[in-house]
Amino acid sequence: MRVIAGTFRSRLLQAPPGTATRPTSDRLRETLFNIIATRIPGARFADLYAGSGAVGIEALSRGATHVAFAEKSRPALESIRANLRALAITAAFTLDPAGTATLLQGTTTPFDVVFLDPPYDEALEYTRTLTTLGDDPKLLQPDALVIAEHSSKVNLAQAYGVLHHTRTLRQGDAALSFFAVPTPPVHTDQNL
Repeated sequence: MRVIAGTFRSRLLQAPPGTATRPTSDRLRETLFNIIATRIPGARFADLYAGSGAVGIEALSRGATHVAFAEKSRPALESIRANLRALAITAAFTLDPAGTATLLQGTTTPFDVVFLDPPYDEALEYTRTLTTLGDDPKLLQPDALVIAEHSSKVNLAQAYGVLHHTRTLRQGDAALSFFAVPTPPVHTDQNL
């Protein structure tokens, strides 16, 4: 695993040992960041169910001003910390070892981009997290983008609160589903 682009380009990252954590592949991460590249500079980014932290580190490498990592697995937390140390990243991030629910409950500044990648077989985590994001206006900027990585065999719901599905990209066994808050149509007064 490596950082794809930006300040830390080509630097190697470590993944947690064992098979309990499934890191986002370099290829899928590259595809993701090619799609969202213009949203990253200056963004507040959340990497939920962060695993190795590779997605959040990629966001920092490409100019995000802050990344909030949420992960509760001890081996994954050790990998995130080791990766941050190896890259000498000492600021512009928070790491919540209690996991996604705790990070979201404590959020006071809304996110511009949220990436979530729970274990593929934990459907309830997708529903719970996307519903929380779609129901709580303090969590997201009005033009925020939420991306969920999931099994390509699974289709997520079309809406979670105010979040509406806009696109799904499938790549091998993985898929990325994109969600956003629809912008209300602009009405003009035809009588003016």
